[in-house]
Amino acid sequence: MKFTKMEGCGNDYVYVNGFDTKIEDPNKLSEIVSNRHFGIGSDGLIVINPSDVADFKMSMYNADGSEGKMCGNGIRCVAKYVYDNKMTDKTTITVETLSGIKTLVLNVEDDKVKTVRVNMGSPILESAKVPVVSEKDKVIDEPVMVNNKEYRITCVSMGNPHAITFVDDIDSLDIEHIGPMFEKKEIFPEQVNTEFIQVVSRDVIKMRVWERGSGETLACGTGACASVAVRHKNFICCNLTASCCIIVLCDCLAQKFISQIRCIAVECLGMSHLIYRFMHSLNDCRSQWLCNITDSQTDNVLVRICLLICIYFFCNCAE
Repeated sequence: MKFTKMEGCGNDYVYVNGFDTKIEDPNKLSEIVSNRHFGIGSDGLIVINPSDVADFKMSMYNADGSEGKMCGNGIRCVAKYVYDNKMTDKTTITVETLSGIKTLVLNVEDDKVKTVRVNMGSPILESAKVPVVSEKDKVIDEPVMVNNKEYRITCVSMGNPHAITFVDDIDSLDIEHIGPMFEKKEIFPEQVNTEFIQVVSRDVIKMRVWERGSGETLACGTGACASVAVRHKNFICCNLTASCCIIVLCDCLAQKFISQIRCIAVECLGMSHLIYRFMHSLNDCRSQWLCNITDSQTDNVLVRICLLICIYFFCNCAE
């Protein structure tokens, strides 16, 4: 099986071209390849398939094998993959996902995709559509008890469910302990991605995310969009990392409460990187090096040496 590992803001996935590779059990395969000790190591698996309603179809699976509906960082890498591998020559493409068809605009330099802008659509606040169990139509700044502590959450769907809560200091947060408690809390029938947000300034926030099915990840595109949509009530450009920018467009007729704001669109703009390509045999645990590492911040001698050492041991693990 040929695969490519890519990342957007550190949110890394294993990518497989479904046009020429048929995967019998992608759920199980995602579990295998995502293991960071005995597999390839990733936040999940993304298969790029043909689509009857869009240019391409993205099928994404979490590290535990469950299928996800949408991944903002992952879909940007899909755009880079299909363009850089000559599967399309268009700089505006559509991608089918389980949360609908997304439109992506590619910024191309020297025949390679430099950045990708994704129209993520409007945030959904209705409780039944998130989904979250509540007597209220929308869960906005509502109290919830987790591990005998009260948190105030706002629930948003960006094609997948998110619970956003503001904290004073995300660096001291024991997310490995508290994250699973949010994820599996009974009020979330489909489980939930939880964003813990620290406000740094009016246009900068810090975020740590616990993703359902994957645990803590370095970034979450849909979670970043959901968090910024909750934080801001008018047109604002909010930087979450050095390589990702979230833009929120809102109807500013009413600005007092978020429940009165009609969000027109949320867009995610950022870079995507190729980490490496391999041919991997699941039968004998051996891998064959296919190409040099390019287009990535890993492009330096020390990291290359470390990766080659890891590759050597990985290739000989069956022995």
